[in-house]
Amino acid sequence: MASSVNPTVRRRRLGQELRRLREAKNMTAEQVAERLLVSQSKISRLENGRRSISQRDVRDLCGVYEVEDERLVDSLMQMAKDSRQQGWWHAFGDIPYSVYIGLETDAESLRVYEPQIIPGLLQTHAYAEAVIAGALPESTPTDIEKRVQVRTRRQERIRNNERPLRLWVVIDEAALHRQIGSRRLMAEQLEHLAEQSSLPHVTVQVLPFHMGAHPGISGHYAILEFPDTSDSSVVYIEGVTSDLYLEKAQDVGKYSVMYEHLRAQAMNADDTRVFIMNMAKQYADGEPDV
Repeated sequence: MASSVNPTVRRRRLGQELRRLREAKNMTAEQVAERLLVSQSKISRLENGRRSISQRDVRDLCGVYEVEDERLVDSLMQMAKDSRQQGWWHAFGDIPYSVYIGLETDAESLRVYEPQIIPGLLQTHAYAEAVIAGALPESTPTDIEKRVQVRTRRQERIRNNERPLRLWVVIDEAALHRQIGSRRLMAEQLEHLAEQSSLPHVTVQVLPFHMGAHPGISGHYAILEFPDTSDSSVVYIEGVTSDLYLEKAQDVGKYSVMYEHLRAQAMNADDTRVFIMNMAKQYADGEPDV
């Protein structure tokens, strides 16, 4: 469940407002950095919400931008204070993709293309455990369990009847054929996937092999949209050592068009559910694991 104050979203909104104030003064980030004797990268990180911002930073920036409206300054200072609070995910320690979790927690809708595995929000506990153990072979059992717990907590947005996440996923057929763990584990995972796909706010489509080359050939990505119109949509691309967040309207637009092509080429939701259930049966009826 989302907390009343989401620090990630607060940082984004505060950063957008600070960028607006800077642009209204026709100043570059480099000019602001020179005035405050800080690096240009710090100003950029503050504006894109990737860095925690202090009330002192806000006060100094408002001084540079000659903001005379005390109510606006007080509002920005409060946003800075809220942005330094901890989200629910901080209770699990250092999570590499904590920025993404903060965005997902506040998102209204999420569109995902996944070529390799079942998307995290639709994974069973056993499947998630096997995926994480395989992807991070040097992780300890404690680290693996912590990541599984975080993934399970994220799934509460799917089960939240009052504020459900509108989820649309396109999964490459390869993800269904890739056996993670035992055949029984895969059968249970695919049965769970089919069950989740019947929820009114969840749509699952499989992109079949015979479609050949397609717009998602370059890999996984997700598009997050938010209930507040002041929050721009975000394209998230996960990396091994760092993640990429695209917020420019032009970039989001390109990925959105790509996603429409993926949806058009994939099986429809009803055919997908039948296809998934048939594959689940094949796993369940196949030769037992040695």
